[in-house]
Amino acid sequence: MFARFSVVSRGLSLAALFACGQAVALEFPLPPAGEDVIGQVQTITAKYEDTFADIGTAYDLGYLELIAANPGVDPWLPKPGTEIVLPTRFVLPPGPREGIVINLAEYRMYYYPKGQNVVRTYPIGIGREGWGSPVAVTKVTGKIANPTWTPPASIKAEHAADGDPLPNVVPAGPDNPLGPFKFTLGLPGYLIHGSNKQFGIGMRTSHGCFRMYNNNVLELSKLVPVGTPVRIMNEPYKFGVSAGKVYLEAHTPLDAEGDPSNENKHTTVINALLKREDLAEHLQMNWDVVRDVITAEDGLPVEIAGPGSALGSGASPAPR
Repeated sequence: MFARFSVVSRGLSLAALFACGQAVALEFPLPPAGEDVIGQVQTITAKYEDTFADIGTAYDLGYLELIAANPGVDPWLPKPGTEIVLPTRFVLPPGPREGIVINLAEYRMYYYPKGQNVVRTYPIGIGREGWGSPVAVTKVTGKIANPTWTPPASIKAEHAADGDPLPNVVPAGPDNPLGPFKFTLGLPGYLIHGSNKQFGIGMRTSHGCFRMYNNNVLELSKLVPVGTPVRIMNEPYKFGVSAGKVYLEAHTPLDAEGDPSNENKHTTVINALLKREDLAEHLQMNWDVVRDVITAEDGLPVEIAGPGSALGSGASPAPR
């Protein structure tokens, strides 16, 4: 199932892409019941002066997910002619497909509009080291256009210590770090908002809030009503089914504070798999492939089991 924008021809520059208005949100039809995979991986050919920041803005992808999907490629100056993988295939997060779902480990939000058989997905920035974004279930409590920002005492102290004192109130406008719109949540001190620094989208850059590209937060402002449920999770390993085959999508795990985790990754994967009782019929996983996916952590869904799959002789029951 493809996003509602077409795959851009390989000869089209990013400047032309922006000019012709093809930089739009990723929207997919929901898969049938019992299936979890949406979208298709795409590739483009890098032009001179393309950067991952530009590509991310054009294709609604975050900076770190582009780096993960393109190991060894210089994110600031890819060589002209380099094939750039666009990780636009996703395993939907586990749990109910309703409201807003945020997965911290993949720096991504999913929105399921009520009464529509579609899902929209957006890259987000999350809390940086020491300011981790929470795992919680909450809801949207307010919507404010052109917000002002009143920095809390902790952030004012941090900026003052760095020789960059903040005013008591930052007015709306291009210098406001909340961007053109904010959603308040039922979690005091946490927001979904735009940004005056687009580079931080898809990274750990905030003080715990969820940052979006400004065009995305403005789009979302027209779609999401107050009262919409918001579920925030931290799931680095997502399992999904498509056409009878099982897929694994792996991201670098984060600990409870939003920092890289040193937890045994294989144990975490097994625990995540055991939560999926519907996958019991697919016990013949190829654990060699699973290990490769865990090692790569490239965010691309990879087939690990299924009828007629070409997974080789490594298929075996789950390790005990």
